[in-house]
Amino acid sequence: MESIQSIKQRFEIIGNDPKLNRAIEKAIQVAPTDISVLVVGESGVGKESIPRIIHSLSHRKHGKYIAVNCGAIPEGTIDSELFGHEKGAFTGATNTREGYFEVADGGTIFLDEVGELPLTTQVRLLRVLENGEFIKVGSSQVQKTNVRIVAATNVNMFDAIEKGKFREDLYYRLSTVDIPLPALRERKEDIHLLFRKFAADFAHKYKMPPIKLSDEAISFLQKYRWSGNIRQLRNVAEQISVLETHRDISLATLQSYLPSESSNLPSVIGGKKSDSDFATERDILYKVLFDMKSDLNDLKKLTLELMKNGAKVQDINPSLIQKVYGSKDNESEIDYEEEPRRNVIPTTNQSQQEEFDDEEDQNYLVAETVEEEEVLKLEQKEIELIKKSLERHKGKRKAAADELGISERTLYRKIKQFDL
Repeated sequence: MESIQSIKQRFEIIGNDPKLNRAIEKAIQVAPTDISVLVVGESGVGKESIPRIIHSLSHRKHGKYIAVNCGAIPEGTIDSELFGHEKGAFTGATNTREGYFEVADGGTIFLDEVGELPLTTQVRLLRVLENGEFIKVGSSQVQKTNVRIVAATNVNMFDAIEKGKFREDLYYRLSTVDIPLPALRERKEDIHLLFRKFAADFAHKYKMPPIKLSDEAISFLQKYRWSGNIRQLRNVAEQISVLETHRDISLATLQSYLPSESSNLPSVIGGKKSDSDFATERDILYKVLFDMKSDLNDLKKLTLELMKNGAKVQDINPSLIQKVYGSKDNESEIDYEEEPRRNVIPTTNQSQQEEFDDEEDQNYLVAETVEEEEVLKLEQKEIELIKKSLERHKGKRKAAADELGISERTLYRKIKQFDL
């Protein structure tokens, strides 16, 4: 069995972090077997190295090794890519095609970003894991394959299972052995080693002297979060190597190539909301609903006054106008709950007033008086108001609507309704 150090040299793995060493050790131990392995870790931590180690140390090392990025293949074609298809199986299938599982028979398939697989493809993959059988797209013939599967993902698989995006039975078949890889920020002592390796590689590639960090820059490098992990560190090393004319890199220069950590978006920890979060959202929803009901009652009240008085909206209850439409001067709203909720039309006789409550809403009856002319019904009064307003404004609907306190669209609907 090869040592961890020899494997690192062979696959150019830099670092001495205990978690990294443990991951390599597990890969060496499972390599001679055929059990399925799931490599887990954030994007950019170097998960692709583990399946290559496993394949090179297994009895399948002379067979094919195929790496498939499941997240990069469109959902409509991934079954064809993995399992192949028959001629005429779908539009564009002009020839029979062998899939990766057929081509890699006797070898190893590395399924990167396996958490992105569609559910229908997950069912097919589960069958391959259970008995080595698969069916090409457009075929009814069952084929056999002898393939070792190593998968990797950067998503929380338990969250994906809980949300119904990944099959639980498939997860347990893939993760016979889990190999977690640590994030770069958890390998602080390895960060500068990796940076120096990348700087030396780029110096050789671009035929220039390697860059060198100051002590302050090294300290900052090790404390930085590195959300993109090793991939981000490599990109920064390449940028500085190419763009900087001076080979000694100061802290200020290094910082200019790194985004501020304060600008990073906050992440959701655990992926679950607490009961207090739901309670807060419920309270906000209730408040919105109550406010909407209150606004509707105020609008009903305003409309009733308009139809009863036959006057302009602006002349009726300025406080109510302010509450419904708001004040241009940003004056504070009047709390109508503390005032008696009644509408009274003054007359030469003593006003009469009745108040009624029902379960949904409050309607108010105004005092009825005997006048010289017969009181028209509400609908007739509404027609009369609309006619008068249109006459005053010579048929201009927008001006009439402004006077009546309604939208031009509502006025147009009323004109059609009453055939005016």
